[in-house]
Amino acid sequence: MAWLVTGGAGYIGSHVVRAFLAEGIDVVVIDDLSSGHAAFVPDGVPFVQGSILDAALLRRTFAESSVPITGVVHVAGFKYAGVSVQRPMHTYEQNVSATVTLLQAMHEAGVENIVFSSSAAVYGTPSTDLVTESTAKSPESPYGETKLIGEWLLRDQGIATGLRHTSLRYFNVVGSGDPELRDTSPHNLFPLIFDALVDGRTPRINGNDYNTPDGTCVRDYIHVADLAISHVAAAQRMEAGEPIEAVYNLGSGDGVSVGQIMSTVATVTGIAFEPTLAPRRAGDPDRIVASGDHAARDLKWQMRHTLEEMVQSAWTARNQASTRSE
Repeated sequence: MAWLVTGGAGYIGSHVVRAFLAEGIDVVVIDDLSSGHAAFVPDGVPFVQGSILDAALLRRTFAESSVPITGVVHVAGFKYAGVSVQRPMHTYEQNVSATVTLLQAMHEAGVENIVFSSSAAVYGTPSTDLVTESTAKSPESPYGETKLIGEWLLRDQGIATGLRHTSLRYFNVVGSGDPELRDTSPHNLFPLIFDALVDGRTPRINGNDYNTPDGTCVRDYIHVADLAISHVAAAQRMEAGEPIEAVYNLGSGDGVSVGQIMSTVATVTGIAFEPTLAPRRAGDPDRIVASGDHAARDLKWQMRHTLEEMVQSAWTARNQASTRSE
């Protein structure tokens, strides 16, 4: 058997690919390289460059794979919540229309398993500081809306065709499981901090008057390699015909503050700095942390890395990339 990883040349997708290979499971990657990197795809892994909006390409990928594809991990998508407000139609095309095209191609090919990359953005600003899978969904951006619609598409296709599916709701994904792989997003916290330090600028904290121990926002930060392991566990559970929930939160149950991250970065990098203080952003809640109990029960989910290890792995990957570019 083989699993197709859409977006498998991206930061998260490339870690998922390696987690499958570590379990001896064949993988096929499809990615349009709009935010991914061909160098992130391991040697020997079949790589199809193109968009999952291309139905003909998807049909060929399923039909021509040397190892039959029995499931899909759907990581591809437009993942920038803030930018999605300015580009709603692009976001819907990439995240909703593309998922429809993928599900149709899967059905035509007889592929009946899918693990979907969803997001904590489906919750918006929750009224509780410990989020569970049953917490009310109230997305506040086109990005969050498209992820929730993606979950609905899987649900409805499951009812119609028997598709086996689960959606994994990510919180803040950080770190690196391989020095060759790093987060290159221009919008995520770790790259923003590292870019500032490398450029000689001071990282910024938005607000220090929240109702938290150090006054800065508390959020869930999870290591990308731990996330990847749970994708493989979900795939294996489906292949074995074992029961699986429709959705899982991949959360720490605890969380760390932005202030803690800044001080840890200073320690790990050896670059002493005091963050610049900016006004708090409207709508930012004091604390959002998710319970990962269901995923721990079913998907081998656990926090295997300390905050320092998360920062160190990300910093090492960033430095290695800088060395290669010199």
